[in-house]
Amino acid sequence: MTKIEFDHQLTKLEKNLARFAYSLTDNKEDSLDLIQETFLKALTYRKQFRDHSNLKAWTFTIMKNIFINNYRKSAIQNTTLDRSKDLYFLSNTKGPAGLKPDAGVAVEEITKKVHSLEDRLRIPFEMYTAGYKYKEIAEKMSLNIGTVKSRIFFSRKKLMEELEEYRPCKS
Repeated sequence: MTKIEFDHQLTKLEKNLARFAYSLTDNKEDSLDLIQETFLKALTYRKQFRDHSNLKAWTFTIMKNIFINNYRKSAIQNTTLDRSKDLYFLSNTKGPAGLKPDAGVAVEEITKKVHSLEDRLRIPFEMYTAGYKYKEIAEKMSLNIGTVKSRIFFSRKKLMEELEEYRPCKS
């Protein structure tokens, strides 16, 4: 595919990318930034695109990855370090659910349910919630990525069934 054909096909995807970007960000300005970053990265890595493959899927994957990376970056930037002399901020902790008095009990119950999972489900689930990527988990456990994904899915499903009482009420 020539550069002109690639550019033409890419610009035809703008409306689809705009909808997808807005669905990810829920914000007009952020979605426009995401579209711009996606176009830039697609144009930069145009030579890595294989002819006769799905350009739409390729650009949507680029957009999704940019969104995930930006989200992770912002989560790291929002981390507060306690540099006070007596670690006042670390000592001044609040419960995970704010002012709810039973939040500690809920966290303990959820933790017990996670630990009660069989190891083949629990270990990938804990690694995933700790921030490991599917590929990293698969490598560390000598499993296929599909196996890791299905084990995490079944862990979530089992936990949701067992912890039904903690799910938010539907209005």
